[in-house]
Amino acid sequence: MNREYARLPKKILITGKKTAGILTKWKYWGLRMLTPESMRCAPGMIDVMNECDLKEPAFAGKRSQYPDHPRNRQRKHHLFPMRTDQAPYNNNDARLALKYAINREQIVKKVLNGYGIVGNDHPIGPAYRFHATEAELPRRAYDPDKARYHLKKAGLEGHTFTLHVADAPYAGAVDTAILYQQHAVKAGVNLKIVREPDDGYWTNIWMKKPFCASKWSGRLNEDMMFTTAYSGGAPWNETFWNNERFILLLKGARTELDKNKRREMYVEMQRLVRDEGGSVIPVFGDFVYAASSKIRFGELSSSWELDGMRAPERWWFES
Repeated sequence: MNREYARLPKKILITGKKTAGILTKWKYWGLRMLTPESMRCAPGMIDVMNECDLKEPAFAGKRSQYPDHPRNRQRKHHLFPMRTDQAPYNNNDARLALKYAINREQIVKKVLNGYGIVGNDHPIGPAYRFHATEAELPRRAYDPDKARYHLKKAGLEGHTFTLHVADAPYAGAVDTAILYQQHAVKAGVNLKIVREPDDGYWTNIWMKKPFCASKWSGRLNEDMMFTTAYSGGAPWNETFWNNERFILLLKGARTELDKNKRREMYVEMQRLVRDEGGSVIPVFGDFVYAASSKIRFGELSSSWELDGMRAPERWWFES
């Protein structure tokens, strides 16, 4: 996800004009407030809305003036990155304790309202060609006993981890953190939640605080995603993770022509990120839009908001 884009207002409201059914002119409005009041200003004024508040009744099975909810999934992921260059997150047992201490199914159900799937602490979702299957890499389940084991092994029993959050990365980040705190305490893991301002979050908190909330919309392929966010020294490597084996595999996969060998390499990279990396990735969230009934579209891109940010090119009005 382009971080300059991420600093723009969270919600984009769109109206369009048509010529012979083709969208010829678009207008965009940005709203930072993700409240029911901000959504109620929309009926009759807009045609498409992204970053919808999934707690709204329209997304709980009820019908609204915008009855169609386009959705697509499998690349966008919500996460809590830990800076692996700073204590206590430079201890992999501490990281594993935090990974085992979150109930992913509950996050999908209560925060995403079912608009998403469970994650596995790596960024390669089912939309990617070399996504590791359940047989290749079983999903990490909520396990308080394993969390306690790794916390004790790290020598951090009784330690309080501070998690910095805001709803700037994604709608529901604060709610996710609060649920995480409730899950973790049952595993003996103490989380202190610090609510940060939305304004300036990407400048002042992201990659500054050692444990915070983040979101990625994914990339077109595995190499782009891993290179951008997990390669040692990359500008947006938000966990500051640097693993020699991972880098060796990442470079080797780029020139490997045997697709079976490439798959093995990417699956191992996913395993390394899952088991040794610094990201707690509980869910892959759907891109969810509210669209008026006159808007039509084909198969939606799973990369970035608004059909890969190409809705003006790909969508049309019903004649």
